[in-house]
Amino acid sequence: MSEKNAANRLNSYVNGKKLVLERMFEAPRELVFKTFSESEHLANWWGPTGWTTENKSFDFKPGGVWHFCMTCEDKNQKDFYGQKSWGKVTYHEIIVPEKIVYTDTFSDEEGNVSSNAPKQLITINFEEQSGKTKLIIQSQFESEEALKVVIEMGLKEGMASQFNDLDEYLKQLSN
Repeated sequence: MSEKNAANRLNSYVNGKKLVLERMFEAPRELVFKTFSESEHLANWWGPTGWTTENKSFDFKPGGVWHFCMTCEDKNQKDFYGQKSWGKVTYHEIIVPEKIVYTDTFSDEEGNVSSNAPKQLITINFEEQSGKTKLIIQSQFESEEALKVVIEMGLKEGMASQFNDLDEYLKQLSN
């Protein structure tokens, strides 16, 4: 692993019902924040590698909702190929360009929240560090069991691949 890749690797730890993820990005905080706060940017990188994201609605403000669908387009992912996964985010707090707090849930195409899937209260902090951005994501679950279910679903691996895609997207935006 190169020194650059080691520095940008996803670090994670569990603290009770909370999963904390940390990742460094080689881009200014304002730009990284923009990729989380504008619909057209999210559609270009959100979701695990091999999946595309379509935003059905996006209202980036406290009380606003982002309703989206991720679709697996990678035939190498075998059973997942063609699968759709709907999600719904409800924003609670936004401090540009420092912090976003929202609830993240699975939903159906109409935006009805899935009652049998874990929901998370997510706080993302964007820390400026000499022209780079350290992202700190804290995902609070309703129980340790709910956290375990999401980890077993591959949350950390999905986030790591998603952030690698964000790295590439940030490079495109910087050129």
